[in-house]
Amino acid sequence: MNFLRPRLAALRPSARLFAAPLLLAAAFVTFNPSARAADSDAPSRHYQQYCASCHGADRLGGSGPALLPENLVRLRKEEALEVIRDGRAATQMAAFGATLKADEIAALGALIYTPVVPAPKWSEADIRASRIQHVDPTTLAAKPVFDADPMNLFVVVEGGDHHVSVLDGDKLEPIHRFASRLALHGGPKFTKDGRFVFFGSRDGWVTKYDLWNLKVVAEVRAGINTRNVAVSPDGRHVAVANYLPHTLVLLDGDLNLLKSIDVTDREGKRSSRVSAVYEATPRNAFVAALKDVPEVWEISYDPAAEEIPIGHVHDYKLREGAFVRGYLNPRRTELAQVLDDFFFTQDYSTVLGASREGVGQVVNLDVRRKIADLPLDGMPHLGSGITWEWQGRRVMASTNLKAAEVTVIDLQDWSVVKRIPTRGPGFFLRSHENSRYAFVDSMMSRDAKNILQVIDKQTLEIVRELKAAPGQTLAHVEFTRDGRYALASLWEMDGALVVYDAQTLEEVKRLPMKKPVGKYNVWNKTMREEGTSH
Repeated sequence: MNFLRPRLAALRPSARLFAAPLLLAAAFVTFNPSARAADSDAPSRHYQQYCASCHGADRLGGSGPALLPENLVRLRKEEALEVIRDGRAATQMAAFGATLKADEIAALGALIYTPVVPAPKWSEADIRASRIQHVDPTTLAAKPVFDADPMNLFVVVEGGDHHVSVLDGDKLEPIHRFASRLALHGGPKFTKDGRFVFFGSRDGWVTKYDLWNLKVVAEVRAGINTRNVAVSPDGRHVAVANYLPHTLVLLDGDLNLLKSIDVTDREGKRSSRVSAVYEATPRNAFVAALKDVPEVWEISYDPAAEEIPIGHVHDYKLREGAFVRGYLNPRRTELAQVLDDFFFTQDYSTVLGASREGVGQVVNLDVRRKIADLPLDGMPHLGSGITWEWQGRRVMASTNLKAAEVTVIDLQDWSVVKRIPTRGPGFFLRSHENSRYAFVDSMMSRDAKNILQVIDKQTLEIVRELKAAPGQTLAHVEFTRDGRYALASLWEMDGALVVYDAQTLEEVKRLPMKKPVGKYNVWNKTMREEGTSH
């Protein structure tokens, strides 16, 4: 097998373990023509025998997640092989290391990372058929079943074993824990009264949870690969952003389908994934970022919304033109560049957006056009931006997924006030109106992901570093309702919430958690607190 050595040598070391069994299997088939047809079918046979009962015969998911490249982007192939071989703790995923050979596991791993052609579809009928009513809403109590302040609860997503913990923000202790769908993504969204919270999973499942009764109420599968959900403050409308299929799905508050919108450009010639959907409370609307089409969509959930013109209108007053209802239909802002990440000004009239190539634009939603450019570098993560008052001006700041900096921008003239050097590219930036400090991680850095840096919001200087053990990840800060404490995630399987005093910056306590990937305070989210993303 000397002829395989050059092919293996050309691969990165981390890929050789994955590739070697496949190349050996291919070589065996090449020199054994009689085995070629049988071996080519083996991965599909093994999938149907061992995987289909949980993950679906078509790989679209069932009791287990969908096994498609689009849904596995955050799982390295080497890790996928380990899961097939060793199973996954605290789940129904069995270990097949004693059943399948190494080359068979490798071939099965290659199969699940192979795109399904043609691309799978998820119709309105599929959405309706998937809905599950877990409890009768009329049986739920109309007040909390616990003594904690319902507006100072934290919802903690534990990715390690796919659970969610509910935390008392005053006592800083868990009061409940429940199993979630796999790979929750995009952050939970709350109704304004804090009673209901909605989760979206990568597999398209939307879950409605009653925080007052600590029960899952209903679920529906709105897509195959989903980015996030948004919810109107009254809880009557839910929007779901999908990568697969290319749809924006609108549900009522009980997760019944209202409509599914095929996302295309104005001419209907080019379809697009939906990067994210956001709720803009002052506008009574959802705002969607599109991945592949240079448009921003605004979808009003106000039944009395103004009609939307289709095509050219000769005279608006005389209604000389074609119009569609403004309720639950997209109002388009056409741009020159795609924007797939947004930050909203506090009144939601303007979005600061950026493409993954770092092209920054300021877009006014009232006039529906770009009004300024943003001088950004790298890959700014504007969706994690925060604001505060600085020297009599309102500024916003954003992390960067490629550049080691926090960029501070003046919201009056869109100029860069300062680029604050950090330990490495970061994902999350958090603060609170009652805190002098903003916390930023360096979780995209290979060597500094264990370090949180603390920025003084008035001097715009880093004044402190908070460190976990080397090799660990310390990220995603969220404050208590009053801003007294800041909670950070020790992002490990045997991790923890690390609680810091937000004034002294000293550690107060740790709460053990299973890879707590995010935590969300009810008050801060529902009140659109300036120090957290919305």
